[in-house]
Amino acid sequence: MTTGLLIVVLVAVFFGAIAQRIAGLGFALLISPFLVILLGSHGGVLMVNVCGLVSSAMIMFRVKKDIDWSMYRWLAIPAVCGSIPASVAAVYLPAAPMAVVVGVIVLVALTVSLLMQRTPVTVTGNAPKAVAGFVAGVTNAVAGVGGPAVSAYALMARWPQRQFAATLQPFFVTIALVTLTSKLSLDASQMPPFAAWAWALVALMIIIGIYAGEKLQRFIRDDQARAAVVILAFFGAAAALVKGIFDLAA
Repeated sequence: MTTGLLIVVLVAVFFGAIAQRIAGLGFALLISPFLVILLGSHGGVLMVNVCGLVSSAMIMFRVKKDIDWSMYRWLAIPAVCGSIPASVAAVYLPAAPMAVVVGVIVLVALTVSLLMQRTPVTVTGNAPKAVAGFVAGVTNAVAGVGGPAVSAYALMARWPQRQFAATLQPFFVTIALVTLTSKLSLDASQMPPFAAWAWALVALMIIIGIYAGEKLQRFIRDDQARAAVVILAFFGAAAALVKGIFDLAA
């Protein structure tokens, strides 16, 4: 781990934490493609889950009064069912195809999320919640990105933003824990080889990013924050996809 690489990782984590605090999601969308490029497919996705777990746990206690626990259960239980087999499969996928998969999943998820914002369709009932949770569990395990599926559901169900952002925090904690436990129990060597002081810096950047996000939140509308996250994530996902294709061709 070179100093330059660590600095880039820390900057990505910092901005990801800001996005997570302002919009309720965006951490994984923003940093997953970049960390896959920097740390490799397996290490990058694990790093996203570690950082997402820490940031969501911190935010969760600050927004707990707005959490819809009934909604959480309908999302989280199917997500666990999807996350475990997907985590096992992801451990044995080679790095180059994984980079392509990450890039494609993020690009498709972003596109679907954008299209959902313009649809007049409204979904009701528990089945769509369960489907959204299951898909989020699978995509989080494979690409470190669980937000777009539940975001698309929230848009189509007209889920209020405050409850949506708050409820996603324990949801992200759950799927990150399941994914990390499943993958590391099979192959602990996939974890990025950071020294203890480097992990401490990562945690510090998350704390500072959350604090900065809280200060910025009063000046930035949710739609503006999400737009910025989407733009950056598109570039990152495209870069991860191109890298994976070049690695496959090499």
